[in-house]
Amino acid sequence: MSASFSIPIRVYMEDTDAGGIVYYVNYLKFMERARSEWLRAQGLDQQTLLDEGTQLVVYRLACHYAKPACLDEALEVTASITDVGRCRVTFEQRVKRGQELLCSATVEIACLDAKRLRPKAWPANFKAGLDT
Repeated sequence: MSASFSIPIRVYMEDTDAGGIVYYVNYLKFMERARSEWLRAQGLDQQTLLDEGTQLVVYRLACHYAKPACLDEALEVTASITDVGRCRVTFEQRVKRGQELLCSATVEIACLDAKRLRPKAWPANFKAGLDT
């Protein structure tokens, strides 16, 4: 549906466990950063959306850990939109070391009214970025 967006990530000590291997939850943080940077590439940011009364939240997540990443490695984190609904969008995300797949996830993001915390349709300025 959309072209793949990617960002580089370097693994720092803070990302690892005592053995120098990336702690599992940090892959999700890497993916969050990629989605946030994708949003910026659309000319938006989460603070602006919040100011306009819109909040984006993870609705559902399925993740597969294939191989570990280690301290000081250079990684690439991708985000591609595979489905868009009235108030949800699905991203396919990957964390790779070169061509080697380390982690993949399907992440559904929901659009909420920030005050009522109830689903709402995508704002027009955000919807335009979803259709690219």
